Amino acid sequence: MLMYDIITKKKLGKELTKEEINFFINGYVNKSIPDYQVSSLLMSIWFNKLNMNETILLTEAMINSGDTVDISDIQGIKVDKHSTGGVGDKTSLVLLPILASNGLKISKMSGRGLGHTGGTLDKLESIEGFQINLSEKKIKEIINKNGFVICGQTSNLVPADKKLYSLRDVTATVDNIQLIASSIMSKKIASGADYILLDVKVGNGAFMKNLQDAVVLSKTMVAIGDAFNKKVRAVITNMYEPLGRAVGNSLEVIEAVETLKGNGPNDFTHLCLFLAANIFHMTGVVCNMDEGLKKAENSINSGKALRYFETFINLQHGNAKIIKDYCLFDKCKYITKINSIKSGNIQNIDAEKIGKAALLAGAGREKKEDNIQHSTGVVLYKKTNEEVSKDDCIAEIHTNKKENIDSITKIILSAFEIDTNININKKLIYGIVDDNGFKEYK
Repeated sequence: MLMYDIITKKKLGKELTKEEINFFINGYVNKSIPDYQVSSLLMSIWFNKLNMNETILLTEAMINSGDTVDISDIQGIKVDKHSTGGVGDKTSLVLLPILASNGLKISKMSGRGLGHTGGTLDKLESIEGFQINLSEKKIKEIINKNGFVICGQTSNLVPADKKLYSLRDVTATVDNIQLIASSIMSKKIASGADYILLDVKVGNGAFMKNLQDAVVLSKTMVAIGDAFNKKVRAVITNMYEPLGRAVGNSLEVIEAVETLKGNGPNDFTHLCLFLAANIFHMTGVVCNMDEGLKKAENSINSGKALRYFETFINLQHGNAKIIKDYCLFDKCKYITKINSIKSGNIQNIDAEKIGKAALLAGAGREKKEDNIQHSTGVVLYKKTNEEVSKDDCIAEIHTNKKENIDSITKIILSAFEIDTNININKKLIYGIVDDNGFKEYK
């Protein structure tokens, strides 16, 4: 079998066989097939797409390229959650304690941020001493004690995805639905959970720029889950504006803790409760979504979820005193308030621009090898549908880069759309995709 023939076949829009897909994945992982040939195949896939059978076969080949996590010996209902990424998305830090405090088991392997989207591991590493590199034995030990763990991906879990994603990133082939779906689902399936909830973001601050593509991606991932006997549900949510008010690593941890204390922003709190209710419902813990929402709310109101989060930090060697004393986080040299240049009602806050502002402040990476500054970022004082007067504070910059403050200020001001219109109807949740297809949320 020759890679040249596989490239030619896909270039002509023909379906690849299981043997051909396995050949290219195995050859790329063992370095017998070079980058330039895989780049050519990726571009052929980008133009001609993969059908559902090819997508499932690609996912399977990627799973088989390395180790899988066996958590079958952990007692209880095992679930996992994935977000396609966005600005201010720190839902795992609130959602997982809610789930664990109600008896569910979660082994979550997360990633780092790249570009204007944040990574859960970066947020957690803003906590002094927090450990994200854990052995499989330690992962199981923590789950058995406290119900959940958030850690880095083990070195040999789906190595094909690591290599392919790095290549897609530099060959302009990231934004292909089948490649995105197989990348996400290969890692989720290899991680061992029986139930998987997907938070699929749509908007200018997300990979999926429109609802139609988000629905197609969601349906593709649900179908992949079915092929591997996994129960999968996708919730499609808004990323046209940042989620919550904090964007930046330690700033988002503080906001997550405040949410667990019952003081979180309305949009972020509602999304966390809604995602939890979906997991309770799909696992059969509750009979309907209303019961699920009440169960999630009780976890926060009783303080139980916060206690699970505190134990989680301790078990992963972090300084859990940050829950009571936010001064234990590093602080920036420069904190600058930004005032509105006009009066009116906020129509929109461009998520991508706020993400880029946080990146320029030091909270993100332009390249994977870049270092981030955990204390940096942006805090929003105003959100969509709120009134603002000229010279009111609308945001705050946290940075160590004094030379970037003027540029960051201009980006943030351009992100706020202010007009005299009121009652802007912006959906936070667009709908749910499961085995029955897409159902709009009203």
